Amino acid sequence: MPRRAHGQGTSSGWVELGRLGSPFGVKGWVRVRSFTDPPAGMLDFARWTLRTAAGERSERRLLEGRAQGKGLVVHLEGVDGRDAAAALGGAWVEIAREQLPAPGARQFYRADLLGLAVRNLEGVELGAVLHFVEAPAGPVMVVQDGAEQRWIPAMPPHLRQVDLDAGRIIVDWPARLE
Repeated sequence: MPRRAHGQGTSSGWVELGRLGSPFGVKGWVRVRSFTDPPAGMLDFARWTLRTAAGERSERRLLEGRAQGKGLVVHLEGVDGRDAAAALGGAWVEIAREQLPAPGARQFYRADLLGLAVRNLEGVELGAVLHFVEAPAGPVMVVQDGAEQRWIPAMPPHLRQVDLDAGRIIVDWPARLE
């Protein structure tokens, strides 16, 4: 599934670009799990809004950043040591929706897919998109139907059609796994 910046989205007009992790070194750098494609795409944004688990937001300027292993490492304004970097661990990196470029043809922000109804090729309603999970083989839609959850790969050949106007996603996925 093509993607640019994505994330779980929020009702307040914010889109999650990534999540801060543990400190990297002793000079205030922090590891980042990027939700953008390519992952380094979040380095294109000079100002990051950080949201804590308590919902508090603060803005930080990105001073430096680079790819490191499977993720990124960044140095943010005002984060000058390991303890300051550790204090940011777990914060979500967000951006206001209006700051994102329009997606291209057949591209979607994952935040726009949350809540859409999911139906398979046989016409069986499978539930609604709850959130996405990054799996080793690629992104997975977590689809909730009452108490039941289905994890459906969010890429071809399983993802067949997204219709934002109709609020629906068509997938090639069985109603029941055997």
